[in-house]
Amino acid sequence: MPYFDAASSAPLHPVARQALLAALDEGWADPARLYREGRRARLLLDAAREAAAEAVGCRPDELTFTPSGTLAVHSGMSGALAGRRRVGRHLVVSSVEHSSVLHSAAAHEAGGGSVSEVAVDRSGAVSAAAYADALCEDTALACLQSANHEVGTEQPVAEVAEVCRAAGVPLLVDAAQSLGWGRVPDGWSLLAASAHKWGGPSGVGLLAVRKGVRFAAQGPAGERESGRAAGFENLPAIVAAAASLRAVRTEAVAESVRLRSLVDRIRARVPQLVPDVEVVGDPVRRLPHLVTFSCLYVDGETLLHELDRAGFSVSSGSSCTSSTLIPSHVLKAMGVLSEGNVRVSLPSGTADGDVDRFLDVLPRVVAEVRERLGAPVSAPPSPAAAPSLVVDALGRRCPIPVIELAKVIGEVPLGGTVTVLSDDEAARLDIPAWCAMREQEYVGDEPADRGSAYVVRRLT
Repeated sequence: MPYFDAASSAPLHPVARQALLAALDEGWADPARLYREGRRARLLLDAAREAAAEAVGCRPDELTFTPSGTLAVHSGMSGALAGRRRVGRHLVVSSVEHSSVLHSAAAHEAGGGSVSEVAVDRSGAVSAAAYADALCEDTALACLQSANHEVGTEQPVAEVAEVCRAAGVPLLVDAAQSLGWGRVPDGWSLLAASAHKWGGPSGVGLLAVRKGVRFAAQGPAGERESGRAAGFENLPAIVAAAASLRAVRTEAVAESVRLRSLVDRIRARVPQLVPDVEVVGDPVRRLPHLVTFSCLYVDGETLLHELDRAGFSVSSGSSCTSSTLIPSHVLKAMGVLSEGNVRVSLPSGTADGDVDRFLDVLPRVVAEVRERLGAPVSAPPSPAAAPSLVVDALGRRCPIPVIELAKVIGEVPLGGTVTVLSDDEAARLDIPAWCAMREQEYVGDEPADRGSAYVVRRLT
């Protein structure tokens, strides 16, 4: 069964498995002790730190192993904000950061700090100019991912790092998605990553803090990992994480070319094979293994279940797959379609034939889901068109509000309007996205007795 969700967690690399088993035998002792077993464990820990630091591009004494990538982000942000508290309590993040960054930002704001979110363009990228505008005299820290976890868009880290340096603000980079493919451009002050994203074991994160960066670790002080990660080191997992990072880096150049070709095939073929599809994310400046697309008139949860039954494991940012019924914050910030969203992220070693089979299966699965939901094939014109119509989609979840809109848009004359009543949060994103795809005018929305009233004017 092809596994196409490496962006969530990559399969354990063979080198990681070998290193993990070996370290279980050799690295079980306390590396802080001076007896033989402790010295052997310390040698393994030091070697892992040196290997990981070389891959990151920092000094070994600047790198800390943490129990997870999320904790690396939380510790890095809280430590940097505390270390620069005299400067101020203003934090700058992008609107498409990983939830770990946004959760830390929310905690900082709840504690009395202030947060500015930098908007992205429709491809999911920020601009250095926007970051420069967001920085101010009391900015203590700026955060930016190296590449987006949902759509694969690479961020202009070097350019943002330069404007941060000019303003005297440290930049924390979440490199979880990109570190296995190569070093992050120079200029960052702090960097966080997670081993299970590149084929290492879960439960290992990296936090690098450059010398000279003001940093005050939060929480009770510990004796290990420079006081920045409490608890006994999971040495076998750390050794496996460092070994697999070195291994995937060795393979990265050739594998990135191969996987980029496969992703290019998906990006080109999906819109040809499946009607009413929007491929999102930057087509060029992106991770080599990841592609995301959204399908109109499709229930995302059903689509993922049907692809799973067909033998393909994929992910989604659609609100239809979430109990919260709230669209992905990434897709929302980009202003792109969220319903029927599919993220394909290919692990190293993915076979060409698996991608071809996915492209064979996808059109049938989407068509079946659309038919089941009663999605329109086209919007037939009505000879007795009313100047305006109201569609009541209250209590009905995505993609039903958009399906009902598509069914009746042809029943109003050119210049006429359709008002969709909906209490589904996804409609706020998906109705404007539908208008952009269908070349209709999104007039706007206003509060209704329940939910909101979304007004669309027919142009074509």
